[in-house]
Amino acid sequence: PLCGNSIPAAQIYFPVRADEEAFYTGCRAAYLAVFKSSLANVTSKEQLCLVLQQAGRNPSRKTLDRHWTPRTKRLNFDDFCEILKQEKPAEQGELLRVFRKMDAGGDGYISHGELHKVLTSTGEKMTAEEVNEIFSLADTNKDGRLDYVAFCGLMASTVEQCQTGALEKLQADTNLKRQNFGSRTDGSPKSPDSLVASTLPEPLQKSEPGAAQRKGNPAVRFYEMVLCEQAWHHVKMKGSFFLEDDSAIVSLQYRLHIPQTTNVYLTIQPINLSQTKEKPSSSMSVDTSLFIVSGNHVKEDDNFVCFTELRDKEKFGWTGELSAGTYYLLPFSTGCRLVKSQKVVSKPMQLVHRMDSGELGLTREFRVALSDIFEVVDLDGNGLLSLEEYNFFEQRTSGEKCDEDAWAICKENFDTKKNELTREGFMELNLMEANDREGDPRDLWITMEAMGFNRALEMVEACPFVIDVYCEDVKPILQAVNLESGPRMLNAALLRTITSKAEARNLKNHDSVTVYTYRGESRISSVIANKSNQKVTVHVNNEQSKNCKSSRGMCVFAVEVPARTKMVCQHVMPVNEKQEWVYSCVESVLP
Repeated sequence: PLCGNSIPAAQIYFPVRADEEAFYTGCRAAYLAVFKSSLANVTSKEQLCLVLQQAGRNPSRKTLDRHWTPRTKRLNFDDFCEILKQEKPAEQGELLRVFRKMDAGGDGYISHGELHKVLTSTGEKMTAEEVNEIFSLADTNKDGRLDYVAFCGLMASTVEQCQTGALEKLQADTNLKRQNFGSRTDGSPKSPDSLVASTLPEPLQKSEPGAAQRKGNPAVRFYEMVLCEQAWHHVKMKGSFFLEDDSAIVSLQYRLHIPQTTNVYLTIQPINLSQTKEKPSSSMSVDTSLFIVSGNHVKEDDNFVCFTELRDKEKFGWTGELSAGTYYLLPFSTGCRLVKSQKVVSKPMQLVHRMDSGELGLTREFRVALSDIFEVVDLDGNGLLSLEEYNFFEQRTSGEKCDEDAWAICKENFDTKKNELTREGFMELNLMEANDREGDPRDLWITMEAMGFNRALEMVEACPFVIDVYCEDVKPILQAVNLESGPRMLNAALLRTITSKAEARNLKNHDSVTVYTYRGESRISSVIANKSNQKVTVHVNNEQSKNCKSSRGMCVFAVEVPARTKMVCQHVMPVNEKQEWVYSCVESVLP
C-alpha cells in the first residue's frame, strides 16, 4: 500500500468519462475520501500518493516526482483533477501477475498447502485461521485450491463498492454538496493539516466500533503482504515497555540506518506471549506507537520526523519516504492501559523446589515465566541471547553489565550455541543463582518484578512488542540502543507532534496559557503551554467524559506548569473500544 509499489486494496477507482460533470464528481469523491473538504490542499508527496491511489491510480516514484517537484509546496483540488487527466488508472492485472509467479502449475489455482506455506513462513506471518478465511472467499467449489482470478474479481468488486459508497455519501451529505469545486468558496480552512481525514490506505483505516477494526480483513491483509511485505527488504526487532515504581514507562530505543533514500513501511505491535489462544496476554490491549526522529540533528526539539498514526487492529504503522541517514525509533505508550497492578496475590507462586535427589530445581511455573523473559530479551528473535541482549536484561534487573570475561565463564558453564546463550542455558543460569542463595527466592523475585511479573508470575507491568521495518530499495539496519537522552527525545517529539497537529485555545482570562488538544483515531492527547514568566497551576476536570480513561489515573487533577514551558497534560483512551466514547474536558487556571 505504499507509493511506487502496487495498487492498494479497497481504493476508489473513478474512470475518466466524457461527461465532465461526472468526472469531477468522481474526482471530488476520491478527494473527500482523504480530506474533509475540497478546499484543503495536498501538502506533501505522501498525501498526493494517497489521494491518487484513492482515485484508482498507481503512482510510481517517478510519477510523483513529476507532479511534486522540490519547489512544490501545495496542490489544490483543481491541480489534482488535472493530474488525474494525465495519469491512467491502475489495472488489476498487476495483482494477477503476482499470483501467477506463485502458480507453479500455471492452471490458475494455488493449493491450500502452497499458500499456507508462503503466508505463514514469510513476510508478516498470517495465522492458519486467516489463511482459511482467504480460501473461504475464493475457493468457491471447496476443492482446497484458491481461484486467484476469482479472488482478484473480489478485490475489484471491493473497489467498486468503495466507489459507490463514496459517491452515495457525497450525494447524501448536504453539507458536502454545498461546497463548490476547487478553492473558490467556503472560506479558508483554519489549518490544511486539520482537514486530513485519513493518512493511510484502506487496509489500515478505522472501522466502526465493534466492527472489523479488531478482527481485520484477511483479504486486505493478504493483499498488503503479497504486494508489499514479501517484496521489500525487512528487518525486525523486539523490545518491551516496563512500568517503573513512579508509574513512568520506559523501554529501549532503536537506531535505524537507511543507506539511501527509499520508501519505508514500519510498524509496532504488542507480542502475545500467552500459550492459550482463547486468553491472550493482557499486554495485547496496551497501546503502542513509534516516534521517528532524525539522528543527524543536534537539537532534541528539532529532529522529529513522524510517528505511527496508521492502525490495523493492535498494529500501528507509518509509511512514507525517508532520506538516507540515521534515525532513532522511540517506542511510546500512553500509560492509559499499562498501569500499576491492583491485584492482591494472597499466595505467591513457588519458584524453586527440592527434588527427590535433594537438589534444587526450578518449578514448572517459574520455567514458563523465564521462557517468556527469554522471548522478550531475545531482541533479534534468533532463539539465542548474545552478550548485548543479555546485558539489556542485566541492566534492567540489576543495573549492572556482564563484561567479556564474565561472559566467557557463562559460556563455559551454561548451554550455548554459536557463542550465545540458549534458552536452556538461561534456565541453568537462574538455577545457579537459586543455588547460590540456597533456595532463598528473594533475589529471584527482584528479577521477576523488574521484568514486570507479579507474585502470581503474571506479566502485568510490562508489555513486550515487536518493531518491523520494510524498505523498498535497500536493506535497513536496525539496532537496539539504550540512550541516556532517549526520554528527553521522546518528550520533545511528543510535544512537537501534539502542538503541530492539535486544536489550540487559550484558557479563559489567561491568554498566556494555551491548551493544545490532539484528537487521533485511538487516543486524545493534550499539552499545556505556559507563555508567562511565572508558573501556573491548571485544574483539569474530565468528569463529563464517557467511557474514557486518562493516563493520569483520575478524572480530576491539577498540573503545575513552570514559566515559559510546555508539558503533556494527559492522554485519554476509550475503556471499551467497542462502545462509543466521549471526551469532555474543562481546564481552568487556579488562583
